[in-house]
Amino acid sequence: MAPAQPSDAASSFDPLRPTLVRIAYRMLGSVADAEDVVQDAFLRWLGADRAAVRAPEAFLRRVVTRLCLDHLKSARHSRETYIGPWLPEPVVEEEEEVDDVTLPLLLALERLSPLERAAFLLHDVFGVSFEEIAETVDRDPAACRQLASRARTHVRAARPRFDLPREHGMEIAEAFFAASRSGDMGALGALLAADVTLHADGGGKASAAGRPIIGFDDVLKLQAGLARYFAQHMSRVIRWGFINGLPGFVTMEHGDTLQTTALAIENGRIVAIYVTRNPDKLRHLSEGTVN
Repeated sequence: MAPAQPSDAASSFDPLRPTLVRIAYRMLGSVADAEDVVQDAFLRWLGADRAAVRAPEAFLRRVVTRLCLDHLKSARHSRETYIGPWLPEPVVEEEEEVDDVTLPLLLALERLSPLERAAFLLHDVFGVSFEEIAETVDRDPAACRQLASRARTHVRAARPRFDLPREHGMEIAEAFFAASRSGDMGALGALLAADVTLHADGGGKASAAGRPIIGFDDVLKLQAGLARYFAQHMSRVIRWGFINGLPGFVTMEHGDTLQTTALAIENGRIVAIYVTRNPDKLRHLSEGTVN
């Protein structure tokens, strides 16, 4: 019998690649790291005895999850020494592909242990059985149920609580952009919740607030200062869309600085503003996005 060829590995792997990337991205919060993990998984698939694998998708989910767990252990120090607020790399989603794994939920996942994160994502988001998860993380199914349950308790507040019509979300995003750039603080204030927060990720490589800005007055004060800057250096919108499940926009700022802004909205008011300016986290936007 002729040995299996690389083309055989690619033909069975490529249809599964989008799902594997989605798993890896939600585990790691990084587009580049997710793609690296999935490519590593492909190399392992290339060298595997594929004829003996009865369920390639389950096999590759296990490989990707284990690689992500290894990566999270090695990345712990760099995350702890990160300069300023950390946000996951922004993913601009196509309309038909938006799910409920929103940016607040991704941030909540960061507070879980790696095993809790894996159990929650695989079971609650991707519908994987606890038996398969147990084999993946080397725990028994009962322990995996407990991991997922603990994770569920921690992230419950970050799950979407209200259905926001997509059109209304984008209307608020457009109104926020117009008011924040024109300096109309009255219009901007009418969009904000009393407990609004602003998180800006510059990673020490682009100017950004070094800590979260909390509360209506402080956020509005910051926006008033930024409006004076925008009066001299107007933003240019590159794309409107949903960023990690939240309405927002991609802009080009002064000095050719790429930026994403995503808005968490509840009861018609903006409760959180997420701004990503770290250039290392924005490179993929010109090359496509994770679905």
